[in-house]
Amino acid sequence: MDFREKVMAERKIGAAIRRHEDMEEAIRHPRIRTIFLLNGDINKLPSLVNRVNKAGKVFLVHVDLVEGIGKDAAGIHLLKRMGVAGVVTTKSNLVKYAKDEGLLVIQRLFIVDSESLKTGIRVANNVKPSAVEILPATIPTYVVNDTKKALNLPILGGGLLKTKQDVTEALEKGIDFISTSRRDLWEI
Repeated sequence: MDFREKVMAERKIGAAIRRHEDMEEAIRHPRIRTIFLLNGDINKLPSLVNRVNKAGKVFLVHVDLVEGIGKDAAGIHLLKRMGVAGVVTTKSNLVKYAKDEGLLVIQRLFIVDSESLKTGIRVANNVKPSAVEILPATIPTYVVNDTKKALNLPILGGGLLKTKQDVTEALEKGIDFISTSRRDLWEI
């Protein structure tokens, strides 16, 4: 099953979780299928993975932001054993480890100028993640087009989205899927 089917599944919005109460809402939310954990620690992770999986949702962990997970092959292996569907990371070596474990991998690219765009595309081309997430999602259309053309991967967008119009504009630029921590945007 490919990334679009497994993670996106005809949906356009995923829940990015920073607060415990948002996790509870995301698990119960009928429109949310994909949950991205953006903080926390390894001690709480097993019960979260269990609850999210039991709810039939896709759970991805931002391995760079969750405390206590080794930023190495052993840490990625532990996440696989816990039952996460995939990881989000900015680190190329973790992309490789996660792919070796058979996990879905989203490589985050922070686009601040034309050089960071070139570098992000080059790095992602080398490690071949399942998808890339561009931050911020409010970037110019040509950035999305250049990234899609160069990588031929699903493009997620996150960051600096505050309104429904922001989300609509990001999707109209060609971004395939949005990750957001704003509960009001989960309804879109």
